[in-house]
Amino acid sequence: MVEWAMAELMMNPEVMKNVNEELNEVVGLNNTVEEFHLPKLRYLDAVVKEALRLHPAIPLLVPRRPSQTCNVGGYTVPKGAKIFLNVLAIQRDPQLWDNPSEFRPERFLSDNSKWDYSGNNFQYLPFGSGRRICAGLPLAERMLVFVLASFMHSFEWKLPNGTELDVSETFGIVLKKKEPRLVIPTPRLSHLQLYKGV
Repeated sequence: MVEWAMAELMMNPEVMKNVNEELNEVVGLNNTVEEFHLPKLRYLDAVVKEALRLHPAIPLLVPRRPSQTCNVGGYTVPKGAKIFLNVLAIQRDPQLWDNPSEFRPERFLSDNSKWDYSGNNFQYLPFGSGRRICAGLPLAERMLVFVLASFMHSFEWKLPNGTELDVSETFGIVLKKKEPRLVIPTPRLSHLQLYKGV
């Protein structure tokens, strides 16, 4: 997920600029990112949520089987049928999302409680829902923002001259970038001593 978020930031320089400005304001160029900074990084949190919306780690949730025959959206689902939820399609559905293919973190800045990872909002399910929600959710929620904040705060990121970024996907159990891309980091903190722990 960090790779997807970084790729989207590289493709959207204005969003990257906003992330860097927030990091400068909250953390400052004389410090490294600490866990206590994370709740104050609202825009970066929105970037992570938007990356998870466009590129869910697991595009098809763990299959489910209904315990009895039921009717869903006018379709009869027989008891015991194997049901797959296509989170990738739900989170890119134009009936649910305005400009669904566009990377716009701002959509997650209003009403933050509506856009949490609990799986109760059925148009946004990056970690699943119900009893089968991802067991690693608490760790992922903290670490995604922390790692991305650390990378973005510590370095300026650029593509090598003459290269372009491709965000094509390889579909499988997990959603991966089709082509990994090499990027060049340049230190951005004020003192080189701050890089000892990075």
